[in-house]
Amino acid sequence: MPNPLNPRARKQRIDDLAASSATGSRSGGVAVDDHVVDSAGHVEEGAGVSLIASAWRRLRRNPVFLLGLAISALFILLAIFAPLIAPHDPAARLLIDQVRPQSNPIPGPQAGFPLGADNSGRDILSRLIVGSQQTLLVGVMATSFGFLGGLTLGTIAGAFGGWVDSVVMRLVDVMLSIPSLLLAVSIAALASQPSQWTVIIAIATVQVPIFARLLRGSMLAQRASDHVLAARALGVKRSAIVFRHMLPNALGPVIVQATLVLAGAIIDAAALSFLGVGNPDDRKPEWGQMLGKAQPYIYDHLTLAAYPALCIIVVALGFTLMGESLREALDPKSRR
Repeated sequence: MPNPLNPRARKQRIDDLAASSATGSRSGGVAVDDHVVDSAGHVEEGAGVSLIASAWRRLRRNPVFLLGLAISALFILLAIFAPLIAPHDPAARLLIDQVRPQSNPIPGPQAGFPLGADNSGRDILSRLIVGSQQTLLVGVMATSFGFLGGLTLGTIAGAFGGWVDSVVMRLVDVMLSIPSLLLAVSIAALASQPSQWTVIIAIATVQVPIFARLLRGSMLAQRASDHVLAARALGVKRSAIVFRHMLPNALGPVIVQATLVLAGAIIDAAALSFLGVGNPDDRKPEWGQMLGKAQPYIYDHLTLAAYPALCIIVVALGFTLMGESLREALDPKSRR
């Protein structure tokens, strides 16, 4: 990039402007930095672009976002159509006659079973495909409940302020002071009978303070904005100010954060299932559950654990790449 203080660079800039003036005089204006300047020196303004449209222009040229979007879209489609795609019933013990506890506990790949079978003779590929449905269900449900809980606490704290804000934020601080996985395990362990819902509730509870703190910060920023001050000066009710002016403008960062939290929810669900506090019914496979069931065979049959672990890593990476790209595109401080 040329130094603007360099006389040679200044001369070149003047020559470029003179050439642009000569070519643009025929149409009545000069093109300078993608703007048209008429003979009077006024800049012709183009059509306004919304924040979403401006962000999409950057995202569609971002290979990181496109990669994350492709992985996430494939995972969602696979989960939706899992029962139709799976070649076999994931609970059927089709190769149980080949299971030999001493010599051959895990049947290897063969015709019709490209990834082999588990220790119960069930097709691993079918269980991975159907397990994506359970993994997506747990991740989406946990993130949704966590979002709603954080939305409630963040809105209350940001709208009222004062002692209400202090009480809500001290509760959030206590929840954040406990390691997330330890808190999730403690909540799941309180259930008399482990199930899929215990995992969802445990992960949702862990995510509530994340959304609450982020939304509270956005709400406080909106309270000092000009349009909120104008609404107060006009005598608009507090409920209308909160739900029509503050909350809609504060949801952007929270929605982006939900994309990132979804990746964490999938990993936490797999961790809880691996630790044995998830759904004990292995007739409905889930990737974390499959990982836990493969633990006794991990030394001699590593692929039994590698397949579900790889699925978890790839899907979490896809949502993380997409969420980070969204955050950079929507954050004015991060725009490039």
